[in-house]
Amino acid sequence: MTTPQSGSQSVSRRAVLAAGVAGAAASFVAPTSAAEPAAKYSAERPIRIGVISAAIEGAPQRLNGHTWQFCQPFHADVDLDAAAKINTPIMAKYYEKYFRNPLFNFGDLPFRDTTLTHIYAAHDEVMDAYTKVFRGVQKAPSVAKMSEEVDAIWLGDASGLGEDHFDLLAPAIEKGLPIFCDKPIGASVAGTKKIVDYCKKYDAPLMSSSIFCHQWGTQQAQQMIAAGEHGGLQYAVCSQASACTSDRPWRVYGHHPVWMLLTVCGPGVEAVSGFHRDTAWHTQLVWPDRMPAHAWFGRPDISGSYCQTTLHFQKPRSPTYTWTPAIEGDFNVGHTYEIFRMADVFRQMVKTRVEPIPTSTIVEVTAIIHAAVKSTTEKSRLVSLAEMMG
Repeated sequence: MTTPQSGSQSVSRRAVLAAGVAGAAASFVAPTSAAEPAAKYSAERPIRIGVISAAIEGAPQRLNGHTWQFCQPFHADVDLDAAAKINTPIMAKYYEKYFRNPLFNFGDLPFRDTTLTHIYAAHDEVMDAYTKVFRGVQKAPSVAKMSEEVDAIWLGDASGLGEDHFDLLAPAIEKGLPIFCDKPIGASVAGTKKIVDYCKKYDAPLMSSSIFCHQWGTQQAQQMIAAGEHGGLQYAVCSQASACTSDRPWRVYGHHPVWMLLTVCGPGVEAVSGFHRDTAWHTQLVWPDRMPAHAWFGRPDISGSYCQTTLHFQKPRSPTYTWTPAIEGDFNVGHTYEIFRMADVFRQMVKTRVEPIPTSTIVEVTAIIHAAVKSTTEKSRLVSLAEMMG
């Protein structure tokens, strides 16, 4: 699960499974205030979630992993035989062995008080495949119609740039529904601000997040930082696998390491410097009041782990803490866990209508992504986020 160089104890998989919900860090979720009681959802009256599958520059995402995998904790009735025929690579690897395996359900999966009721996509082939596997889910003729019959909306986007997100979400936002909007939430800083401001206008709770924020190791890192026994952070680096031959992969997947760094280091980035060569993209984040952090996108040696994060602390002989998504060396268990945690954060937001993080952080992530692109075209000039905010 983790590879600390010194001074850190690993946690066994048995302990992880036994911990279940109680073992999940609460720091990513804002607490419910006494004035805002949780909605009364139950197995008899579950949260009805409508799913939107975004497009990739107008092209369909027929097997959009961010709706097929990330939404499955919300829905109990899955046809595994149909899944194996339609989506064999994903289903054979995850659903039967992990997602629907009682040994890896963390005592709470699939959730008993949620259900998927509708799906909308601009392409019928996307909806046709989805409804054959997620039994009982209906094809929605429009987001506006779907928004009249659900309690919350999940917009999934595996590889798109986000240019269609506002138009897809607007009818649901106008209803004040809780919204999950996948990364990149907007195709530009202005696009992200447009969604954030529209949600504020209609009092629609908004969540946007990277799966990296919900890793087991990320939670342990947050606990180490909060305890303060090793001093402040001296340096943080989040590395991600995959080749980056242009700025497009960075604009889509660069959100992951940036989200991770803001999760462990905190928001308030002042400026960004980017550098791109061959298949690697490097971005340095600079704060006015703390040490810098570094995103390395396109690191080739961690392809089996997908990503790796390392924290260096200030005190002498303090541990250098390193982790990947894996739990006890098993990526699939760890991936199941981070999906579970992200889904549960959204579930809690729906119940409480309390956003898990400030929407200003969502805008900041977008600004960092685009500041890095600007920097790489200007000989790695340090670009302030103020420039990007307009």
